[in-house]
Amino acid sequence: MLARDFHDGEGPIPNKGSVPLAQHFLLSPAARGLSLAAIMRMDDPAAFAVFQNVRFAANGGEPFCPNCGCLKVYTLSETPIRWKCSACRRKFSVTSGTIFHSRKLAIRDYLAVIALFCNGVKGTSSLQMARDMNINPKSAFVLLHKLREAMGAEVHSGEELAGTVEVDGAYVGGHVKSENRKEDRVNRRGVENSKRLVVVVARERGGRAMPWVVEREADGVRFVRQHVASGTEVHADEAAGWNILHASYPMKRVNHSVEYLSEDGACTNQAESFFARLRRSEMGVHHRISGQLLQAYADECAWRENHRRHPNGTHWNLITAASLAAPKSERWAGYWHRSAA
Repeated sequence: MLARDFHDGEGPIPNKGSVPLAQHFLLSPAARGLSLAAIMRMDDPAAFAVFQNVRFAANGGEPFCPNCGCLKVYTLSETPIRWKCSACRRKFSVTSGTIFHSRKLAIRDYLAVIALFCNGVKGTSSLQMARDMNINPKSAFVLLHKLREAMGAEVHSGEELAGTVEVDGAYVGGHVKSENRKEDRVNRRGVENSKRLVVVVARERGGRAMPWVVEREADGVRFVRQHVASGTEVHADEAAGWNILHASYPMKRVNHSVEYLSEDGACTNQAESFFARLRRSEMGVHHRISGQLLQAYADECAWRENHRRHPNGTHWNLITAASLAAPKSERWAGYWHRSAA
């Protein structure tokens, strides 16, 4: 599948040279494994072939029925191409039952959207995508959230976190406008704001990050217990909400008012790395994130953190595969056609 344009992330890219030891990964040639120009030069059959190979990768790119799994299907004389299952007699297309179900754009445009989206290191806004692809901002908004939904399903799947896990929480959102006159202004950090929510993250050392949105930091304890394996060494700061975890895990604590790394090796630096990406995504790209969508943006940042050492060609492959493996979205399908509840 376009092997010359999309690197699989295993080993150095041929003829690209080695990565200097002190060089940041994103500045190295190994980080560049995707060619947007190659995608835009595709014709419709080539783009369709890429989608088909990714969608039906489990069968070597040959179509099979997504409903019953039957391998014997018939190609219908229709445009765009559809197939019919010989067992359950259902008709399906390359995007049937995926987040791209009932698509309106050309397949090449979806490939380009995914490429632009994965190239945004701190995220990509729907307004920027609408301008880049010349589509309606509402369409871009829904499409990007469908991609985030597929990425979030990967973030929250898999085995429990283990080894050494760092847990921490941070308040996100809830902007309080400053008063005009100086004497009327207050310290906005101390103002009670019902719109502010807490993102709690548990992150393996050298492994995955998994975030949850809660009202209070202490509410994240139940998620930590559900998704962190027993016997795991857990590192946390001195927030009182984490005290109860001492009954379930061997704990190490660090007092951030004194130090970033304690004498016994306790720190939450990798959890803070996730929050740095999330804050920069909010402040520099999206500017405002509503509470009902905060989980989606947190999942996206966790996915980007989990794959930060992979080239963008691998990102493109992973996001495309996750999108075509995800079922039709219940939340975002027909989003703008619903009446206000």
